[in-house]
Amino acid sequence: MTFRTLDDAPALAGKTALVRVDFNVPMEDGKVTEDTRLRVALPTINKLRDAGARVVLMAHFDRPKGKVVPSMSLQPVVDDLEHLLGAPVRFAADCVGDEAKTMIADVPLGGVVLLENVRFHAGEEANDPAFAAQLAELGDVYVNDAFSAAHRAHASTEGLAHLLPAYAGESMRRELDALDAALGKPQKPVMGIVGGAKVSTKLDLLKNLVGKLDRLAIGGGMANTFLFAQGIDIGGSLAERDMADTAREILAEARARGCEILLPVDFVVATEVKPGAASRPVVAGQPLSADDKILDAGPASVARLVDALTASKTLIWNGPLGVFEVPPFDTATVAVAHHAAALAKAGVLTAVGGGGDTVAALHHAGVADDMTFVSTAGGAFLEWMEGKPLPGVEALRV
Repeated sequence: MTFRTLDDAPALAGKTALVRVDFNVPMEDGKVTEDTRLRVALPTINKLRDAGARVVLMAHFDRPKGKVVPSMSLQPVVDDLEHLLGAPVRFAADCVGDEAKTMIADVPLGGVVLLENVRFHAGEEANDPAFAAQLAELGDVYVNDAFSAAHRAHASTEGLAHLLPAYAGESMRRELDALDAALGKPQKPVMGIVGGAKVSTKLDLLKNLVGKLDRLAIGGGMANTFLFAQGIDIGGSLAERDMADTAREILAEARARGCEILLPVDFVVATEVKPGAASRPVVAGQPLSADDKILDAGPASVARLVDALTASKTLIWNGPLGVFEVPPFDTATVAVAHHAAALAKAGVLTAVGGGGDTVAALHHAGVADDMTFVSTAGGAFLEWMEGKPLPGVEALRV
């Protein structure tokens, strides 16, 4: 994967860099409640400041649908960003026009300006060339540091990249390097773990992965659908029974492509989903009652996955193995996560995880920092795993 980075940029001193970041952060009562996406942007901002450039930050927040919605302003982000940077951040009340131009011109080299929500303009999501041109008037170079928005062909994520010299920021570079190591040019054998509730939401993902992986473990409610498709009793478990034919097609495709599918060989069953609910282990194939729900993979399945991980060189993980939010049904996810992280920390496994539930599960297990890389990008990560081109990344290719 060859793309332009800031290391490829000519002298940046005296230049104004337009940086697309993802500041779509959780907020409550006008206050940032979780600042990960702000902290992720700091290496790029500081690299540009150290190089003597003005830094102009562009971002979206929520879905104002092309209209000015005061409750969706980015202004509340300023205080938190100033605290993290240890430097002043000016805020422009619009992302284009004379006010933005004047403010940028008044900021000294090394200074930082945050523009108002780009989605206050309909031209952003429409990728309108005229709006992209207005943005381009504000700077000399374009830097995309928002992988999580790279699956959108919007003016600030794709259109602008064709109007100015365009580069990947530090966060974008780290993300692309990790993803390339996981599926682009991975060390083999390559293993995948895909979990979650529904097969229907991850059809493209499964079809792409069986052609790229050596082994694929399927967990969560998705696994129930595959078990049902093979005639295994799943009781009253969550499953898409109408997707049985599709599940069998995916299994056949995996066999044809030489990808070993790992389904649970035992599971943890309960009649209700609540913390500390009475549960019991069941071997796959044993009869279940209509009240029985499969809520986690069992110990034999965990041992099988641990062995498979130990025999692998690369792991790509999307989705938990059970209802990890409700103990004790987090047991399999936590155990497998601990083993993957230990292998990654020992340098014998490249372990990349991503997707909202996956990030939450890895943090729940306390191992997110020990994985090789954890992507916080939801839709972009999933589309990349599906093998789809991401417009914001394609625009940065050499």
